[in-house]
Parts: sequence; structure tokens; C-alpha cells
Amino acid sequence: MAAMTYDAPTTHATTEAHGGAAEHGPKLLGLDAEGWVYVGLTIFILLAIFVAKAPKIITGILDARIADTRKNLDEAQALRAEAEKLLTDAKAKLAASESEVTTLISHAEAEAKQLIKDAKVHAADLTARRTKMAEDKIGAAERSAVAALRAKAADAASVIAASAIAESHNATSDKPLIDSAIARLA
Repeated sequence: MAAMTYDAPTTHATTEAHGGAAEHGPKLLGLDAEGWVYVGLTIFILLAIFVAKAPKIITGILDARIADTRKNLDEAQALRAEAEKLLTDAKAKLAASESEVTTLISHAEAEAKQLIKDAKVHAADLTARRTKMAEDKIGAAERSAVAALRAKAADAASVIAASAIAESHNATSDKPLIDSAIARLA
């Protein structure tokens, strides 16, 4: 048999400086196995954060907003109820004050009518009293004037009578009259 000869390729070792370690292993989308480990870990952490905490945080925020909205609605309902109560009270007070005003006006009108009636009666009484007083004064003045006139008339009559008697009577003509008067006394 013939000997086979194998020619071995000749290899030459050359050294090149690339500035780092040589790349080993397959690459997918420009990332090697270590890069894909980092990408997977990042995705896992993000999923853990968002899947576990994000819904809780979102629901917590939404629950807080719902609670705040409910609180505002409750306050608004309380304010509305209070406003309705105040409105009802104000309407009741207005109705009461209107009826009170009506009552006060009717009382005032009745009092005014009574005062006018009393004033008319008082004026009539006062007029009657003053008329009576005036009539009494006039009557007294008339009586006084009549008395003064009678006194003057009596004085004048006595003076006239005295002068007439003095002319018609003398001592001799009065003697029988005096004697008859003395006789009547005895």
C-alpha cells in the first residue's frame, strides 16, 4: 500500500491588536448572549414593577380621587340640604312676617279707627263742656247785667219815688199814714 501522504496546511500565527478581547459566540440582533441576559433581566424587573406595583399604584390613585370626589359630593349634598333648609326657613319666616305684618296693619287700623272715634267723642264732650261753660258764663253775665240793671233801676226808682213823695207828701199829709201804721203795729 502505498503510503499516503498528507499535506498539512500551513498555518501562520499572526497577532493583531484590536483593542479588546475577541468576540466569541453567536449574535442575534447585534446582541450576544450576555446582552440578551441583560435585556431579559430588565424586562423581568419592569414586568415585576408594572405588573405588581403599577396597578396597585394606579388603583390607589383612582381610589383616592374617587374618595375625594365622594367627599366633595357629600359636602355638596350637605351644603344643598343646608341651603334648602335655610330656604325653607326663610320662606317660613317670610310667610310668618307677612301674616304678622297683616295682623299689625289690621291692629293699627283698628286702633286708628278707635282713636278717631275716641277723639270725636272727646271733641264732642269738650265742645259740649266748653259750650256749657260759655253758656254758664253768658248766663252769669246776663244775670249780673240784669242785677246791675235792676239795681240801677231800683236806685233810679227810689230817687224818683223819693222826689215824688217829697213833692206830694209833707208832714201834715203823712200824719194819718203814720198813725195808721202805728195802730197796725200795736
